[in-house]
Amino acid sequence: MAHRIRLDECIACGACEDVCPAGCIKEQEDGKRYVVEEVCVDCTLCVQACPVDCIDKV
Repeated sequence: MAHRIRLDECIACGACEDVCPAGCIKEQEDGKRYVVEEVCVDCTLCVQACPVDCIDKV
């Protein structure tokens, strides 16, 4: 399993990227983050860290 960030709701705070042990969350040019799903280890730390609850399990 992996996670996906709903970009329309992301506030580009970086909280998810800061806690990701796998380094699978990357920054886009607009500052919003996305998940490299093939690298995600499904730890859910990003979900817990997101202040706007915009990360879903896929």
